[in-house]
Amino acid sequence: MQNSLNSIYQYVIDFFSVHNPNAASELHYQNPFQLLIAVVLSAQCTDKRVNMITPALFAQYPTPEAMSKASIDDIFQLIKSISYPNNKAKHLSGLSKMLIEKFKGVVPQNREELEKLPGVGRKSANVILSVCFNQPTMAVDTHVFRVANRIGLVENAKTPLEVEKQLTSHFPKEVIPLAHHWLILHGRYVCLARKPQCEKCGLTEVCKHYRKKT
Repeated sequence: MQNSLNSIYQYVIDFFSVHNPNAASELHYQNPFQLLIAVVLSAQCTDKRVNMITPALFAQYPTPEAMSKASIDDIFQLIKSISYPNNKAKHLSGLSKMLIEKFKGVVPQNREELEKLPGVGRKSANVILSVCFNQPTMAVDTHVFRVANRIGLVENAKTPLEVEKQLTSHFPKEVIPLAHHWLILHGRYVCLARKPQCEKCGLTEVCKHYRKKT
């Protein structure tokens, strides 16, 4: 079974290395601070919506210093069109203050310190570490969770943490930052939640879900 699982991972790596070799985050950002803000805003919200509001937000508050001096209401006015703007405005205010007070205005490069920031949990921290710092961390959102289970990349993984541990133990370390995007984008555009587009998928040969269908 282990050899079979290894062959599935290799198939997935080979496929995406050809068909999506430069996979990247769809959030717009220019530095770690901007990505941190965008990731916090993206919780239960689409990247497309976040990208609509961040240009004005970053123009007004381009640095942790600038945002730390803003009132929560000022931040709220710029992000009110996204989900949970009240809580997120508080998070942005709090995390920018903490960046200044505890981290000298620099986004931390380890999970433990990132998770101290308001609004940043394990998944968000993994995104920052992977996207900004190319560390072998796997953020498991609903897309990654669904795709990993459907294809059969994980076994008996019932929580995001279980999925994360299995994926990071099987993908080679140097591939993990890319694999994070491969699985998210595949779930976002092909392996849809309600109606997976198997006819457009190049992974059907190794996909557990597809085998069950046929």
